[in-house]
Amino acid sequence: MTNDIRKRQLLKMKLFATALLVAMTALFIISRLYGRMGLWEWVSAFSEAAMIGALADWFAVVAIFRHPLKLPIPRTAIIPENKDKLAENLAVFIRDNFLSRETMASKMRDWEPAQRIAVWLSSREKADFLADKTVRVLMGALEFVDDGRVGKLLRNAIYKRLEELDLGNLIGQLMDVLTHNNQHQALLDVGLRRISSVLDEPGTQKQLATVIIEVSKREYPKLIKMLGLVMDTREFGMRVSGTLVESLQGWLHDIGRDPSHPRRKQFDELAARFIERLKSDPEYHARIESWKRQFLGTPVVADYFETLWVHFRQWMQKDALSGESQMKHRLSRTFRRFGRWVLENPAMTESINEQMIQMTRAMSGEIRATVSQHIVYTVKNWDSRSMVRELELSIGKDLQFIRINGTLVGGFIGVLLHAAVLLISM
Repeated sequence: MTNDIRKRQLLKMKLFATALLVAMTALFIISRLYGRMGLWEWVSAFSEAAMIGALADWFAVVAIFRHPLKLPIPRTAIIPENKDKLAENLAVFIRDNFLSRETMASKMRDWEPAQRIAVWLSSREKADFLADKTVRVLMGALEFVDDGRVGKLLRNAIYKRLEELDLGNLIGQLMDVLTHNNQHQALLDVGLRRISSVLDEPGTQKQLATVIIEVSKREYPKLIKMLGLVMDTREFGMRVSGTLVESLQGWLHDIGRDPSHPRRKQFDELAARFIERLKSDPEYHARIESWKRQFLGTPVVADYFETLWVHFRQWMQKDALSGESQMKHRLSRTFRRFGRWVLENPAMTESINEQMIQMTRAMSGEIRATVSQHIVYTVKNWDSRSMVRELELSIGKDLQFIRINGTLVGGFIGVLLHAAVLLISM
């Protein structure tokens, strides 16, 4: 309801109550003029008491908001004169009756937050809405971000983490995982098969033949010249490379099919020694740390880390502006999955509800204090005239019924009193 409507309603009720007072006054004067005889005696009693009741209740209603007739009568203008006390009492009332620990916990239990949130998230429309708002908030935040500063902060954060990282020990732990249940032997099998497939490629044999000829010409030039008189050196290279590849394939095949092959045992021993040295050998640690520092000190790496944020931001902005945003799609799908997962797991639902209840209990003291302080601060800082005007618009219409009722009830009481006087006098 707008202020204009409330003003019109209040004015209408004020005029009606005032008109009733004027009517009682006129009736009282007329009854006096007729000498208070017969029926006019009763009219006079009614109108006199009604007029007094109307004036008394007018005074009472006006005194709530302001000084009647602008006279500084004590205990009038109750609301503006007692604004600070009203603020404190209102804060205490709301705190003690609406924000007690058990009241808030009970409301949270009745509300069943886990089910409500899960049902809300399970809806595609709601999940899409939340995903869209989340991306909009992220995009809005990105508009105020200094790319250069963030890039440097990101680079420094990554550098700090990498510098603090014990890379040697970490690699040793990873190797421990890889060697668990002979997983490193499975990796060896994969490597053997890969090498074998590469050796089977015709291009590999040609490259190997070329290398053999080049090395032979460099190391044994005279022998190659003499060989060239007998046969084509390229053919010689292909034969040697073919023989070499065949031998290597046989050797790889033997290792691959024999779980107890000596080379497998050597690989076990080599892996064990390497892991041990990674964990405990200071020389290895120093060497790995040196490699790490060299890597981090490379300008290309530094530039990459510094521009990483810029690339990431550009990707996010481009994706958010596209018609089929992957971020929105994935966020929406994640929200829906989470909602369905919570609904399908009663234990999780109960756990979330209980956590929310416990959180409400834990935060109740802070909530009570914060809300109370906010109410006190807000009410105390209200402009007195604005507060009175707003309250009068809110409840003033109903208060006019006090004036109307006071007028009518006063009149009936006047009639009863007049009747009692007549009975006594008889």
